[in-house]
Amino acid sequence: MKKFISRLVILIAVLIAALYITDTTYIIKAVRTIYFNGHTTAFLDDYTFSENKTVKTGKSKAWPLHKNYNKIPATQKLLDLHKTQGTVAYLIIKNDSLLYEAYYDGYNEDSRSNSFSMAKSYVSGLLGKAIMEGVIKSLEQPVSDFFPQYKEGLGAKVTVGDLASMASGSSWDESYYSPFSITTKAYYGENLEDLTLGLTTEIEPGQAFKYASGDTQLLAMVIEKATGKKLYDYLSESFWIPLESENEALWQVDSETNAMVKAYCCIATNAKDFARFGKLYKNHGKWNGKQILDSTFVAKSIQPRFKETPKYGYGWWLRKTEDKSFFMMEGHLGQCVIVEPTDDLIVVRLGHAKESFDHDPYNGDISVYIEEAYKMLSNDPQTKP
Repeated sequence: MKKFISRLVILIAVLIAALYITDTTYIIKAVRTIYFNGHTTAFLDDYTFSENKTVKTGKSKAWPLHKNYNKIPATQKLLDLHKTQGTVAYLIIKNDSLLYEAYYDGYNEDSRSNSFSMAKSYVSGLLGKAIMEGVIKSLEQPVSDFFPQYKEGLGAKVTVGDLASMASGSSWDESYYSPFSITTKAYYGENLEDLTLGLTTEIEPGQAFKYASGDTQLLAMVIEKATGKKLYDYLSESFWIPLESENEALWQVDSETNAMVKAYCCIATNAKDFARFGKLYKNHGKWNGKQILDSTFVAKSIQPRFKETPKYGYGWWLRKTEDKSFFMMEGHLGQCVIVEPTDDLIVVRLGHAKESFDHDPYNGDISVYIEEAYKMLSNDPQTKP
């Protein structure tokens, strides 16, 4: 037994040494955070195991309640899906009034959970704000104006608009389950800026959509350079305070020392405060009659940049049917804020799991959350679209 323990200690020591030698010590944090908490991937409450910065709010205002608030029962199919996929929050907002809300698994209206990639929509919105304020010239401004690493080769062609529309042609590998991928290293490492600036431009920028979280991270770094502000502070003053959010949010950072936000993910707040950003875009950038975000930028953001990939605009997922046009914030495990402006409808779902197909978030569960919301509305003539 003593020999076994001795050999085990030596093996562990060798493994740890190998992690340091190969610059993969972030794997220790990944294992400690994920597997030691009973998960196999990043999870809703993992922000509690990371460094965070506060996104402050100001004077808050609750969502008005619809006159039929929580009077329309959820469909059985919706309730079954909530159970099997671990939904923690589900909202239906009709005509800017809260029509239906439900919470599960010990969560409530103020519970925080991880946005995951819904944060990308906020970063795109902050780009629009920076353009509106004149500190970034336009979507066509080269990234090389902010980072000289991009002055040579294909990198010199990358624009801030390419980053917002996922068309930079970068070497980023979007892999969530490999411990050695850049995605995992970015999530659990402690120097996100150096990691991001180590990316290369592999294909012609501005030609095609390729989902890459590194694009959003680099965009956030551009915005910080342009504004001279930390992104969590800029989000607070640009949107969180003006949109009258009820709760402060937390935004994960790579470390206390660097305080670089994980911009492609990781804003922790509640369902009703997430919904506010959907409302802002639904209302063409206006809030209480004030133009918070340029309407032209909003309109461009929720239209596809490339005809070949109509599912994505500038930081927003898109889907058109015969009579409806949706745009959506979407994140890992099925976090979503779905907007249909013609019907004046917002649907929010937060939860532990999702099922989707063909790398299209609208395939699978998210379509069901939409369909069942419409079924609920059709059961009441006063809310029927």
